[in-house]
Amino acid sequence: MHAATAFNLVLVSLIAIIALEVLARRLNLPPAAALLVGGVAMAFVPGLPHIELDPELVLVVFLPPLLMYGAYFFVWDDFKRNLSGILLLAIGAVAFTTFVVGVAVHLVVPQLPWAACFALGAVVSPPDAVAAKAVLERVALPRRLMVLLEGESLLNDAAGLVLFRFALVAAMSGVFSAPRAVASFAGLAIGGIVVGVVAGFIAVKLLRALQDDYLVITTSMLTSWVSYIAGEELGVSSVIATVTCGMVVGWHQHEVFTAAQRMRGTAFWQVVVFVLEALVFVLIGLSLRGIAVRLGGVGDAFALLGPATAAVIAVVILSRFVWVFGVEAVKWFAWNVAGRKRANADEAGVAVPDWRAATVVSWAGMRGVVTLAVALSLPETMPGRDLILFAGFAVILVTVLLQGATIGPLIALLSLARGHERSSRHLSEPQAWARMETAQLAAIRPLVHDASGNVIHPRLLEQYTYRAELTRRFEDMEEFPTDARHAHYDVVLAAIAAGRAELLRMHRAGEIHDELLHSLEHDLDLQEIIALHSRG
Repeated sequence: MHAATAFNLVLVSLIAIIALEVLARRLNLPPAAALLVGGVAMAFVPGLPHIELDPELVLVVFLPPLLMYGAYFFVWDDFKRNLSGILLLAIGAVAFTTFVVGVAVHLVVPQLPWAACFALGAVVSPPDAVAAKAVLERVALPRRLMVLLEGESLLNDAAGLVLFRFALVAAMSGVFSAPRAVASFAGLAIGGIVVGVVAGFIAVKLLRALQDDYLVITTSMLTSWVSYIAGEELGVSSVIATVTCGMVVGWHQHEVFTAAQRMRGTAFWQVVVFVLEALVFVLIGLSLRGIAVRLGGVGDAFALLGPATAAVIAVVILSRFVWVFGVEAVKWFAWNVAGRKRANADEAGVAVPDWRAATVVSWAGMRGVVTLAVALSLPETMPGRDLILFAGFAVILVTVLLQGATIGPLIALLSLARGHERSSRHLSEPQAWARMETAQLAAIRPLVHDASGNVIHPRLLEQYTYRAELTRRFEDMEEFPTDARHAHYDVVLAAIAAGRAELLRMHRAGEIHDELLHSLEHDLDLQEIIALHSRG
C-alpha cells in the first residue's frame, strides 16, 4: 500500500471512529463493539484498499503505551493485596484455557497435531488488555473486581505469548519439554521484571532532570516503547517489562511531575490512549477481508472451519467459568475450614468467596489485538494455520460483541454496582482533608505575621483557618455532605461563568488583548476544573 493511501485510510478510520463513538453512546452500546462492527463493515466497502497487518508492528505500536497507561495508574497496594487472585487469572486461567481448548480441538479435528491444537489454545487464551479496558472503564464494579480484572489484563498476555511460543516450537519441530517450558517462563518473567525496574528508575531519573513540560510528557510516552523493545532485545518478557516500568514510574509520579506537567500529561495520554484503543478495534475489523482472502472467502471458511471454530468459542467461554468457579469452590472450602469471619476479611487481605463476583469475572473475558497479532504471526507452514486464524478472529468478534455488550446489564442484574469499600486501615476522605488542611494552616501561620507579630496576610489566615475548622467539623463522617458541597460549588461555578462571560465581552469589544484573554481564561479554566472536581 502506498504511504499516502495508508495515511488517507488512517484519516478515514479516525472519522469513522468519531461517528461510531457517537452512535455507540446514543444507542448505549459498548464503543469497542461498535468500532469492531464498523471496522468489519469498512473492510468490505468497494474501493477501500486491502489491509495487511504486520503482527510485529501492531504489537510494538499499540501494546506498549496501552500497557504503560494501565500500569501507570494501577494501585500498588491493591495489586499486592490481590496478587494471588491476579496470578490465578493471569497464569492459571490462561494455562487451563490453553489446555482445554487444545484437547477440544483435537477431539473435533483429530488429524491436527497436538502441538498445533495447543498453539490455537494459546492464541485465544489470554483476555486482552485493550479490550478489557475499553469495556470495563464504562461499567461500575466493586474495587476488588476491577483490580483483579485490570491486573489480569496487564499480565496474562505474557503467559499466553510464552505458551504460544513453546506450542509453536513443538508444532514445527515435534519437540516439547514441560520442565523446560516452566523454567523458561520463570526466567522470562523474572527477566522482564528486572528490565522493567531498571528502565523505570532510569526514566524517573531522566524525568527529574528535565524541566520543560513537553519534554517530560514526550519522555514519559517514549518510556513505554523503550521498556518494551528493551525486553524484546534482551530476550525477556517485553509485556512484563513494560508493565513493571509503568508501575515504577506511576509510583514516583507524585514527586517527579509538577502540577502543570501532570495535568497536561494526563490529558495527552488520555487522547493518545483513546485513539490507539479505537484504532485497534477498527483495524481488527478491517483485517477480516485479508483473513477471508487467505481462506478462500468467508462462506468457504465457515463451511470448512465452522464446526471446529464453534467448539473453540464455546470452550473458551466455558473454560473460564470452570476455572473461576473452581477457584471459588476451593476458596469457599478453605474459608469454612479456617472458620474465617467475613468482617475480618479486609484486614486479613483475603477475598471473601462471592459467586456473583465470580460470574462477572467469568464473563469478562474479551479477546483483542494480541490474539489477532499472534495468529497473524504464524508461519505459512504451520499445521492448522487457517483454522487458528479463523478461530482467533471469531473468538475476538464473539467475546467483544457478546460479552462486551452484555457485561453491563449482567452487573446490574447481579446488583454488583460499585460501592463503598474503604478498608478500616485507611482514612476516609474527610479525615484526609482534615489532616491536610491542618498542615497547611500550620505552615502559613508563621508566614502571615511580620517581625512585630502583626498580621500582614489576614485574608489568607482567615481562608485557611476557615477551611481547617470546616474539615474538622466533618472529620468523623464517612464522606462530606453531598448537598452542602454541591450548593457551595454551584455558587463558585456561577461566579466563574459570570467572570468568563465578562472576559469574552471585553475581548469582543476590543478592550483587552488576546494574550491577556488567554492568560485570564487559563486561570478561570483551572478554577472551573477544581470546582467541578471538588463538587463531584
